[in-house]
Amino acid sequence: MMPMTFQVSNNVTLLFDFWDVHGPAGMVLSVFVVLLLTVFYEVLKVWRVWLGNGSKLSQPATGYTAPPSCRTDSSSALDSSPSESSLTPIEPQPPTTSTRKSWLLHVIQTLLHIVQVTLGYMLMLCVMSYNTWIFLGVIIGSVLGYFISFPLLGQTDRRLCPPRSDRL
Repeated sequence: MMPMTFQVSNNVTLLFDFWDVHGPAGMVLSVFVVLLLTVFYEVLKVWRVWLGNGSKLSQPATGYTAPPSCRTDSSSALDSSPSESSLTPIEPQPPTTSTRKSWLLHVIQTLLHIVQVTLGYMLMLCVMSYNTWIFLGVIIGSVLGYFISFPLLGQTDRRLCPPRSDRL
C-alpha cells in the first residue's frame, strides 16, 4: 500500500514501473531529473506568455500603426496617445498572411499547452509519491525556473517601450 504521508526514504517508484528508485545515488539522480523538468515547466509557462504577447506572430497585421502604450509616472496622457501621423495608412498586407500567422500562432500555442499540461500533471504525480526529496526537488525547480525565466518576460516590454531620452 502506498503511504499517504510524506516519507523521507531512498525507495520510491515515480510515474512508471521502470522508474524505481533504490538507494541514495538513484534518489539524487531522480531529484535532479524532476528539478530539471520543473525548471522546464516554468520556462515553458513564461515562453507561452511571451509568445502570446510579444512575438511578431501575435502582432496584428493592420493597415495602421500606433505606438505601444508605454506609460510611466512622468509621462502624460498626450505623450502616449496616437497622433495623426501615426494613424496614417501603411501598405496593407494580404489577409492570407495574417490569417496564416494567426493559425500558426494558434497551433504553436496549442502544442505548447499540451506539453505544459502533460508536464504539470506528471510533476503533480511525482509530488503525490509523498517522497520528501522529490517534493523538495519540485519546489526548488519551480523557484529556479521562475527566477531564471521571469526576467525574460520583462524584456518584451523593454523591446516595445524604448527608454525615453528626456528623462534623467
